[in-house]
Amino acid sequence: MLYDKTLGQWLEHWATQTPDKEFMIYADRNLRFSYAEFNERVDRLAKGLMAIGVKKGDNVGIWATNVPDWNTFMFATAKIGAVLVTINTNYKQNELEYLTENADLHTICITDGTFDSDYPKMIYQMIPELKTQPRGHIHAAKYPNLKNVIFIGQEKYRGMYNTSEIMLLADMVDDKSYGKLKSDVNVHDTVNMQYTSGTTGFPKGVMLSHYNITNNGYSIGQCMRFTDQEKLCLPVPLFHCFGIVLGMMAIITHGATVILLERFDPLVVLASIHKERCTALYGVPTMYIAELNHPMFSVFDLSSLRTGIMAGALCPQWLMEEVMDKMNMTEITSVYGLTEASPGMTQSHVDDTMEVRSSTVGRELPHIEVKVIDPETGEECPTGVQGEMCCKGYNIMKGYYKMPEATAEIIDQNGYLHSGDLGIKREDGNFCITGRIKDMIIRGGENIYPREIEEFLYKMEGVSDVQVAAVPSKKYGEEIGAFIILKEGYEMSEGNVKEFCRGQISRHKIPKYIFFIDQFPMTGSGKIQKYKLKELSLELLAKQGIEPI
Repeated sequence: MLYDKTLGQWLEHWATQTPDKEFMIYADRNLRFSYAEFNERVDRLAKGLMAIGVKKGDNVGIWATNVPDWNTFMFATAKIGAVLVTINTNYKQNELEYLTENADLHTICITDGTFDSDYPKMIYQMIPELKTQPRGHIHAAKYPNLKNVIFIGQEKYRGMYNTSEIMLLADMVDDKSYGKLKSDVNVHDTVNMQYTSGTTGFPKGVMLSHYNITNNGYSIGQCMRFTDQEKLCLPVPLFHCFGIVLGMMAIITHGATVILLERFDPLVVLASIHKERCTALYGVPTMYIAELNHPMFSVFDLSSLRTGIMAGALCPQWLMEEVMDKMNMTEITSVYGLTEASPGMTQSHVDDTMEVRSSTVGRELPHIEVKVIDPETGEECPTGVQGEMCCKGYNIMKGYYKMPEATAEIIDQNGYLHSGDLGIKREDGNFCITGRIKDMIIRGGENIYPREIEEFLYKMEGVSDVQVAAVPSKKYGEEIGAFIILKEGYEMSEGNVKEFCRGQISRHKIPKYIFFIDQFPMTGSGKIQKYKLKELSLELLAKQGIEPI
């Protein structure tokens, strides 16, 4: 079933039906909002935004970790028909300026920043006019659309509003004007714009509608048998589809409860589950690894957990099995997709066998057609034959913002979205992801898929995490590099790794270069940036005085 409710209508539905039910909790500070309390706060913020000139169709940027008012801004902009543009918390100056200009931001909402970025300082560098012009009347030469900067919090900065001031300005807007703006919002309007992580090239603004993301979130919750009694621990960033759709949209369409973390901390995740008796947990593989390996893991009672999602990166089979066994998540699922698909295309189900849930990404979600297409011929591949994962349905984005040519490149004439990922469809109807077209290593004409080598190296005792990527080679074009993070207390040499591979995988698949590192270069949404591993390999080889051959 597909629903025609906007984000605002879903919130108001539960605020009426179950007003006292807890909607949002921060267990680390005992901050709690019922559906009715949260809806009232959203209404005040929405009116406050109207008072400073935000109207239907305006793009409002949010640059913040998962602070309590992140969701308030999302629902407030949704209610008045504005578009919430999510900004990666890891962005630096050039990326911030690119997005502000590209997205035609009307208003930008910020916090004080992250451990290595001072957001107000970066904003002043980008818009020096803030220090001399009155609030709400910015005239920035480079950003003609930008009118307001809002600081999410109580602190006051010259040229910026803060949250309390926006809330007070709500009194300037009458209920009739607010009601009219709300009634003008259509379920097919763009509600959210997310810039793709930019693992290659410049990020593009993916325009997603209420219809796209609420229905995707509903289907994802259904696959996990969500009810209004669910309590989801959500440590993934809200600026990404994983947080907004798989998380918040699954919650709001089921009238359930979300337990949020401002930023990922494995200890706070474990404590939140223990304290609130969470039934579900989300995360990317590296998060689950950090939780399982935490020295205080055994202190916490995780018996309330039942289900959840591991996604955002390829999930090794051994990790899925450990999470099922040690974290009681016997009904954990995996979701596959991409931002342009709102994001879910396929998902495993709670009643699938362990083999299906640990080695596949499940089958297509309801009302979505998924095909494996031959990149050369454009024809659908037979069962078991590798091709590109493509999908068609209600979940396809409205397009890339101001980029019709780029949109046409990814959505074909038949309406299928091309993912850039390689996969196969099994006889049982489940899909397996086998790699990424752009991640493929071509060594002397041989196509090598990193996923296969990664899965093999995960079997080696002492390996905590591993990524395989191309290293430039004068002789072969590309060679194989393995980047390994060791478990605590283990030592390993390049020779150990090559000996482990010898005789077990084809000679041309044995990594020529082995690098032992402490962490991978990541996007803010937890995805590993493989193109940076290629750059890192050259730096590490240069330090060793080795020139790739």
